[in-house]
Amino acid sequence: MKSLFFALVFWFALVLLARAENRPPNFVVIFCDDLGYSDLGCFGSQKIKTPNIDRMAAEGMRLTSFYSTCSVCSPSRSSLLTGCYPRRVNMHVNHENLCVLFPGDRKGLNPEEMTIAEVLKAKNYATICVGKWHVGDHPNFLPHKQGFDSYFGIPYSNDMNRKEVPLPLLRNERVIESPVDQPMLTPRYTKEVVKFIYGNKDKPFLVYLPHTFPHLPLFASSRFKGKSAHGRYGDTIEEIDWSTGEILKALKDTGVDDNTLILFTSDNGSCQPGSNDPLRGRKGQTWEGGQRVPCVARWPGKIPEGS
Repeated sequence: MKSLFFALVFWFALVLLARAENRPPNFVVIFCDDLGYSDLGCFGSQKIKTPNIDRMAAEGMRLTSFYSTCSVCSPSRSSLLTGCYPRRVNMHVNHENLCVLFPGDRKGLNPEEMTIAEVLKAKNYATICVGKWHVGDHPNFLPHKQGFDSYFGIPYSNDMNRKEVPLPLLRNERVIESPVDQPMLTPRYTKEVVKFIYGNKDKPFLVYLPHTFPHLPLFASSRFKGKSAHGRYGDTIEEIDWSTGEILKALKDTGVDDNTLILFTSDNGSCQPGSNDPLRGRKGQTWEGGQRVPCVARWPGKIPEGS
């Protein structure tokens, strides 16, 4: 199975949306940070247990040649949100350095660009972003200005916890915690998403969940810390798998599971200690291991099971 880049799969679903005779479908995008190609059970991991994501794959499709548009996070996220290559939206890799945004950078995803959230809001969707944003931390670049009704998460990578600017947790544009309690991020993200699904079960919705992990430094809640066979790295992924299971349960319990497309993937390949086997290279490189990422798509009755 070959695909072009993150957003094309999602934008294709919007074509189906335009043709829908009944209620438009819901969309849930679960977007990991630095997840390796073979870090999921359904993509070959022997050490990391991911039963919920594996079940998603059994009930849907594994995309085994799925590519991000860049081997680092800010550019690839801009592609997911806009359907454009990073250079088109001025979020590309340049000759001096990789275009990764840092706290206080004047650059960000231009609010004039059309995002998938804005497209869906025009069709009366409820929209939420929960997790790591990282396409600009100034007010004009934050999710509220990019088509999302609400936002809960951190504005950039979790290693950008500078002494003078402790890593903040935002609700919309307001800092509610600084520094953020990183071991509790995945459970708190999950709670926000589940609450949103229950609150919007009677209307179409978009959930964009860009997880903080398994980006370094690694943290897991006490429920998962020290439990995996692959150290703290595995702990974070197994907690993300639990989170995915909670979201799947919420979709079923609210009766919207059959009308929801879920896309699970990563912004780029892994650096150590993740695994991009059998691919060459890693995050930050343009070898396959940097830009070819695991992807699972599930939509009951629309995407063939086990494909």
